[in-house]
Amino acid sequence: MSEMSVTVEQWVELFRAIGLKDADMHKWHAEFERRFPEGHEGFLEWLRLPANRIAEIRRDSAKA
Repeated sequence: MSEMSVTVEQWVELFRAIGLKDADMHKWHAEFERRFPEGHEGFLEWLRLPANRIAEIRRDSAKA
């Protein structure tokens, strides 16, 4: 895996800087999962989230 240049915290900070709220971020994840499930998983892996957290995010996103 290539070196990571953005942390989860920085990503969330960027979303907040453009005015996204928690509900907006959940909607973003849900749309990412619906349209590009493999890309969504790859993005979460790129953020180096643990496998159990990735599974949780994808499960919650698929329900939305």
